[in-house]
Amino acid sequence: MTQVTERGTSLPAAPRAGARRRSPAAAACVAGGAVAAGLGLGFLAVLVIVLWISSPYPDSGPGGALHLAAGLWLLAHGTDLVRYETLSGVPAPVGLTPLLLVALPVLLMRRAARLGSAEEEDEEVLPAGAVFSAVLCGYLAVGALATVYAAGGPMPADPISAAWHVPLVAVLAALGGVWGARGRPLGPLPSWLPGGVRRAVVRPRYALALRAGAGGALVLLGGGALLVGASLAWHGAEVQTSFLSLTGVWSGRFAVLLLALALLPNATVWGAAYALGPGFALGADATATPLGFAGQPGLPRFPLLAALPPEGPGTPLTWAVAAVPVVAGLAVGWFAVRRAREVSYGETALTAALGAVVCGLVMTGLAAASAGPLGSRRLSHFGPVWWATGAAACAWTLLLAVPVAVAVHAWRNRPARGLAALDALSALDVDEVVDDRWHDSGVREVRWAAMRRAAGTLIPEIGAEPVPPAVVAVVAAAAAAAAPVARAPRAVTVVSGRGLDLTPILIAAKPVPPAEAVAPPVAPPLAPPVVGARVLARRKPPV
Repeated sequence: MTQVTERGTSLPAAPRAGARRRSPAAAACVAGGAVAAGLGLGFLAVLVIVLWISSPYPDSGPGGALHLAAGLWLLAHGTDLVRYETLSGVPAPVGLTPLLLVALPVLLMRRAARLGSAEEEDEEVLPAGAVFSAVLCGYLAVGALATVYAAGGPMPADPISAAWHVPLVAVLAALGGVWGARGRPLGPLPSWLPGGVRRAVVRPRYALALRAGAGGALVLLGGGALLVGASLAWHGAEVQTSFLSLTGVWSGRFAVLLLALALLPNATVWGAAYALGPGFALGADATATPLGFAGQPGLPRFPLLAALPPEGPGTPLTWAVAAVPVVAGLAVGWFAVRRAREVSYGETALTAALGAVVCGLVMTGLAAASAGPLGSRRLSHFGPVWWATGAAACAWTLLLAVPVAVAVHAWRNRPARGLAALDALSALDVDEVVDDRWHDSGVREVRWAAMRRAAGTLIPEIGAEPVPPAVVAVVAAAAAAAAPVARAPRAVTVVSGRGLDLTPILIAAKPVPPAEAVAPPVAPPLAPPVVGARVLARRKPPV
């Protein structure tokens, strides 16, 4: 009793039912999202600080450079910045996002989501939804702090624009990371969707439509990149003059070069919109299309803008860019065809039409992301009009993809040449096709004799004299004794061919010797003879 009542080491208290256990894996995911946002901010901060240090005439101190780095990080998510120091005194929005800069937060956020979803030994594995929520919370927390910090810089971010652009990019990147870490599963759709929608989405036509639409969009982007490269090479002197006239120090030229490289994906989308027909806007009063360059654009000096087409009506050289959407339509039609023969022409045409819609949606999103304002009034809009670009892409590909898909489907499912000839022959009467000389009496006997000799004993001789039963029994006994292993008779199926006359003919039989001349064979003894053997009497076992 004394040992029991004495105060000793206290036992751990049982956890309460209402208390929640903290998960180290969830905390690690939150930290991973925050680290991803911090890495993006740190990369841009180092770049801006290096350019600030190397600049001979910096406008502000290191604090202003860090504020500008935070603003650039928000601009990489599509957030609009506001420039207050203008000649007119009117705040000018800056919303033209360099698409190459968007890759930085997307890759970092996707990597954080993949690391949070990775399965390791002796560690807790969180569900996909928990990983997504935890990583997103950490990233958005740093994003909110960056928005507040950038408000004190020379180019603060628009709070309303940052409130939905940053979460949108983070959500899409985190979804891609979690989905890739889980092996890119294509599981069933949520149960709250209608049954008809769930059954329709799992059909193979939608996967083919996505592939065809993505292929058409890639062809359009490739054509746009080709147009941009050709224009830069054609206007090489103007581009070089614009690049050298902006600044005379190497740090400034390096910054201009980095900005031009970051805007190259935007220029690619602009080139694709130019080839589609709607073109792109260069301010509120100017538009560049293959049919002509109308308006008076108020353009700043920049190397990429120096490669624009000349002002005035279009030329046959600018009209030739219509080959880009034509090739894109052919690509959509080619990828929309399935190799299964049971697919109908209507299914193939519907898949091609859906692929054209997907291509139009992709180009709509890219056009909207690549455009934006560079100021107010005349610089309020730069880039392609998103709805016009998407409609043109859908119209071009729909016009060409459907007939191309149907033609490719018909070509792949065409009948073979040999089968077509055989079907045509079978439709006719065989007696009309086969020559009458095939049924001549002399030819028939010769043909049948050759067939009988080739078949061996499969075709019995017809017209021979009957063999006595005794001879048959003797021959059968001799064959059984000579053959060590008896084999079962082999089943033979005789199939009549086209126009073959298998009527038996009489052939002279070989003479059979009389029964007396055939000596019956002597049956071998059951045991070999033994000489000098001693026979012992069998003894009874003892009782």
